[in-house]
Amino acid sequence: MKVCYDKLWKLLIDKKMKKTDLIREAKISSNVLAKMGKEESVSLESIGKICSLFGCNVDDILEFQSPEQITTNSGE
Repeated sequence: MKVCYDKLWKLLIDKKMKKTDLIREAKISSNVLAKMGKEESVSLESIGKICSLFGCNVDDILEFQSPEQITTNSGE
């Protein structure tokens, strides 16, 4: 199952933050950010740090995509 972080990237734009700001302020590693950039899963601890920083819930920063959704979205 693929993890889509588009909501997080939009949130960063809305907050006028760079990805390096996210690393520093949420205290996550650059490896975590790299995995997120590849739409891979990361630890709940890292997700929790990001949610804590923005005062939001998990579904405000990511969504899971099933293989069927990925095929449908890429075929549009």
